[in-house]
This record gives sequence, C-alpha cells and structure tokens, in this order.
Amino acid sequence: MSRYADARLYVVPESLEELGGPTSGAVRLPRHIDWGPAYEYELADSADLAVMYERVLREARSREDLQTYLDGSTLWRLWGHLVLPAPLRTLWEGRFPELAARRVAAA
Repeated sequence: MSRYADARLYVVPESLEELGGPTSGAVRLPRHIDWGPAYEYELADSADLAVMYERVLREARSREDLQTYLDGSTLWRLWGHLVLPAPLRTLWEGRFPELAARRVAAA
C-alpha cells in the first residue's frame, strides 16, 4: 500500500441514490480526475467503464464530481470488481454496508 493512498482524503456521497451520472455513451473526464492523455471512456465497454469508475472514485475532489460521473446502480453492480485502494474501499463500505455485502457476494 502506498503512503499516498493512506494519506489521501477521499470523497463519499451522502447516499448512492444521489449518484446520477451517465449510463451510456462516451465520457471524457476533467483533468483534475484524469490527467493522462485525453481519452473518452465508452460506457458500453466493460473495461472502460471499470477504469473510469476507479479513476473517479480515487480522484474526485467533491460530491459533485461523484454525482456527475457515477451512477449508483452501476457502482453497486461493479463494486466487487473494482481495483481500489484499501482506505477508499474501507471508507465507502463503512458508509454503505450494502457495497461490502456486494463485494463478498461477487467473490
């Protein structure tokens, strides 16, 4: 585990229902979330979708970032398959026990 992941402050929404981001089409993330080469994430592509969710979860600066780019139902569906820093996963699963249960069920 990196010290960065341990020290990073992660953003968590009040509820999964407030996450109303896109569920289809292509998404280009802002530079403060995805600072690599310009890339559009095709949400119909499962690999693109997972990478985009991982990046948003790790790099979001505000609840608005989460609300804009994540969808609560999609997050619940993907949760057990996302590669996330342990502190982030612990924080989110502490707020949303249903995600922890989903991860265990997906294993």
